[in-house]
Amino acid sequence: MRAEFSSWTSTSLKTIPSNLLRMNPTGEKPYECEECGKLFSQGCNLKRHLRIHTGEKPYRCEECSRQFSHQDRLTSHMRCHTGEKPYSCEECSKKFSRSDKLQIHIRTHTGEKPYRCEQCSRQFSRSDSLKRHIQTHTGEKPHRCEECSSGFSLLCSMKTPTRKKSQKLQDRYLRSPTKQTHKIFKNPFKVLHAPELQDDFYLNLVDWSATNTLSVGLGTSVYLWNLNDSQKTRLCDLSCNGDSVTSVNWNERGNLVAVGTQKGYVQVWDAMAGKRISVLEGHSARVGALAWNADILSSGSRDRLVLQRDVRTPSVVPERRLAGHSHEVCALKYSPDHQHLASGANDNKLFVWNLTSVNPVQQYTEHLAAVRAIAWSPHQRGLLASGGGTADRCIRFWNTLTCEPLKCVDTGSQVCNLAWSKHANELVSTHGFSQNQILVWKYPSLVQVAKLMGHSYRVLYLAMSPDGKAIVTGAGDETLRLWNVFSKTRSHSKRNLTE
Repeated sequence: MRAEFSSWTSTSLKTIPSNLLRMNPTGEKPYECEECGKLFSQGCNLKRHLRIHTGEKPYRCEECSRQFSHQDRLTSHMRCHTGEKPYSCEECSKKFSRSDKLQIHIRTHTGEKPYRCEQCSRQFSRSDSLKRHIQTHTGEKPHRCEECSSGFSLLCSMKTPTRKKSQKLQDRYLRSPTKQTHKIFKNPFKVLHAPELQDDFYLNLVDWSATNTLSVGLGTSVYLWNLNDSQKTRLCDLSCNGDSVTSVNWNERGNLVAVGTQKGYVQVWDAMAGKRISVLEGHSARVGALAWNADILSSGSRDRLVLQRDVRTPSVVPERRLAGHSHEVCALKYSPDHQHLASGANDNKLFVWNLTSVNPVQQYTEHLAAVRAIAWSPHQRGLLASGGGTADRCIRFWNTLTCEPLKCVDTGSQVCNLAWSKHANELVSTHGFSQNQILVWKYPSLVQVAKLMGHSYRVLYLAMSPDGKAIVTGAGDETLRLWNVFSKTRSHSKRNLTE
């Protein structure tokens, strides 16, 4: 049936006269899908429908390479990159990138619940909520645990192994001599509203300083929030220059914050004085990634370059230009010993640079999508973790001392960020399409310790508190959420890199 359908698609469909693709005023539906029997009044609608069966996705996003079956879906997706939100709620002025999301939001004001369960007459405002509810009647459990084969109706109901009733897993944990995992609360201890926080995979708009202050880029401004006294201030506003914020990053002392902009500038600000110290030029496109190494500031841009400047003497000491990536640079991280810089880009490559060469000393090309998530282990010298985008979904671990791959885990969704615990051999990952989740992993076993849900958009931003106990996450749902995920107790045992 599939072969016959494919043949019909490539021949008969192309022979439909163009005049028959126009609006049919009679209401007749002469076009039938040979695969499922659905009828259509217009040939163009049948063409669109056929892509459901063939899997054809002819419309490709030039920013992230994601593909779509319809032009309107690509247009809607592009707003994730541009930040455009043309649909506004008349009640509360909240803006949305898609009209369907606006309609769902409006129901929170009107109380409308158009989706009704035929079994119990309960009503819902969203179709996906009704679908999940129906599973309580049918007993369907589409989500199955790989460890014990237990079934669950909801993905979020799949609990951590220590809480499952599976005798097999209980026996495994009872036999394990390792220390019991610390408790991780499933809800954030604080939620902050962050209007104009962009839903753009290639930006880095949130960071947490050594002095316990959050910096957040919101539209054209950078805001600081001191968690010691809850004081909030606006550090700068770039609107007067027609510019906007694309990245923020604190130096190690926590007194200077670098700000990357849409026009390709890098500004350095004294946070305490609220004064701009310098403006660094050199990039020809937006700066989405920043990283400090003492007084050396590295910046990555859509112009594919990484520039390194000494902020003390930017006009005296010449910049170092690191050229190697063929697409936008979206991630920069220095190793704990400050001897190497890792960079990730939209060319699906992970590079490692030393302090002297202008060419990468190591190149890793195994990822199948943009590499935005990068994290060096503070526990094992030379251990580097990286995560790929939607077409890849994997977290990979590398031994940069021997240039060899170590481990790989398929997370099932876009990997947006990675961060290691400062005190234990654990790491946290945040995700986008399609789970929008936060995961905590043990290393090297890669056992999933916890799964945190709450964001309704991709969890694009992640930063860790100076004590290493809490993290802050940000998403296009315009919220910042603070979670307690790591223990402050330092692990006494250290593993070899090759374990």
